This record gives sequence, structure tokens and C-alpha cells, in this order.
Amino acid sequence: MGKSSISFDTPSSVALSDLLKLCRQHFGEPRIVGSHHIFKTPWPGDPCVNLQRDGKMAKPYQVIQVRKAIEKLEKSHEV
Repeated sequence: MGKSSISFDTPSSVALSDLLKLCRQHFGEPRIVGSHHIFKTPWPGDPCVNLQRDGKMAKPYQVIQVRKAIEKLEKSHEV
């Protein structure tokens, strides 16, 4: 995976602001609905990454979803 200041090894310790920055770099600007930041992905089926604050931190399951989405995006660029 590309360079990142985020440690995906400890999903419970990722700040939402850091995860939002990483998602903006890979998926562009989000659509914001209430407290949800929704990033569109370029593939059909599971077309978005949806982030929501848990205090100042990102929710751990969302960190894992972002990691998987970025890995999928990078694999699609390798082909």
C-alpha cells in the first residue's frame, strides 16, 4: 500500500482527521450527510466508503474498510 502516516495495524488508534485526509487523497472529496463523510469508489457493487466520528477517532471497522478499499484501488491500477 502507498505511503501513509496511518498505522492500519491498530485501527482503534486512528484519528478521523487522518483517515479523512487519506480518503481524500485516494477517492476525492466526500459527500457529507450529517456526521457521515461518504466517499465514492470507482467500482460497482460496494460503491462508497462511509466514515463517521467516534469522538476524535475513526471507528475501527471503518479503518479496516478503508484499508481494503485502498488495496482494491491499488490492485486495479496494477492491471
